[in-house]
Amino acid sequence: MITLQDIKKNDEIKNLLRFAEMQLSEIGYTEHSFRHVGLAAKNAGNILMELGYSGREVELARIAGYLHDIGNAVNRVDHAHTGAVLAYNILLRMGMPVREALEIMLAIGQHDEQSGTAVSIISSALILADKSDVHRSRVNNPDKDAYSIHDRVNYAVESSKIHVSKEKGTADLVLVIDTGICPVMDYFEIFLGRMSMCRRAAEYLGLVFHLDINGTRLL
Repeated sequence: MITLQDIKKNDEIKNLLRFAEMQLSEIGYTEHSFRHVGLAAKNAGNILMELGYSGREVELARIAGYLHDIGNAVNRVDHAHTGAVLAYNILLRMGMPVREALEIMLAIGQHDEQSGTAVSIISSALILADKSDVHRSRVNNPDKDAYSIHDRVNYAVESSKIHVSKEKGTADLVLVIDTGICPVMDYFEIFLGRMSMCRRAAEYLGLVFHLDINGTRLL
């Protein structure tokens, strides 16, 4: 069986992630490389593990999390669909069964809020793991005076964690934001679509989605 460790060792995947980060860094976009995909992989797996899904489903969620942004090596535009096809073909060459490769392809193809939605267990876990990663360490722009609203919102977030509870039936995104850098309203201005996507993903997993910012529940 193909595991996350096999994925991490694959030279083609390593280089796709390097090129993805090189391109996004050049255009001043937030980090989408090894830190982000590693965290997405960890959180996607943990979400399904907490909900009692099988070990293999957990591992597939981890693999989807690690591969979900390789399409950025081609272009930021339509990166979810490009990455889905890239991942599918790489996984088949590595010897993954077609059905498992299709599960991962589907999840990657649905992870972007411009065109995707939760349609499976793996895609739901990936969406929650991906969209919960908002943090100042992701800002690539070295010039604070030239920050876009995306840069400013990410830089203002001091802590971002997704908590899933099978017992409570909840998925809680907990943020700590420095409101001196960015008012909470700015977060909603750019991330409302992502929060709606998270709510749908949580519902697919039988959960209620909540957003907590600075100790106050807003959703």
